[in-house]
Amino acid sequence: MRISARADYAVRAALQLAASRDDGPLKAEAIADAQDIPHKFLEGILNDMRRGGLVLSQRGGNGGYRLAKPAESISIADVIRTVEGPLVSVRGVRPPELSYTGPAESLLPLWIALRSNVREILEGVSLADVASAQLPANVTALTDAPNAWVNP
Repeated sequence: MRISARADYAVRAALQLAASRDDGPLKAEAIADAQDIPHKFLEGILNDMRRGGLVLSQRGGNGGYRLAKPAESISIADVIRTVEGPLVSVRGVRPPELSYTGPAESLLPLWIALRSNVREILEGVSLADVASAQLPANVTALTDAPNAWVNP
């Protein structure tokens, strides 16, 4: 699985908004500076997140962006889907729309299982979880596996 720069930047921007939700709206420049995200790229991401209902924008001198809902109710999956589309696709196609034959036939259940596990993790972790460094136990357990940090 590959997490694009766009998805990574979107999650980081959303986390910045979650961490400063009590401080009022944040300007895109402040988010970009805090997270080392190219400003112009971030503007497009924030617009997608606004259209997706995750952030609200406010114009004016005190304007900026803020989360549209509490950070506890926005999952990491919500953010990624808003800027990238489906969490898992194969050649740009969602797994249930695929079909294989012969020795490749059992690939479909493998892709479905992969999608199920990705969903379980990304839908089960909220912006508030990450912003507060309180990841769910099932996620922490996965990172404790001996080979989790090793690149094959």
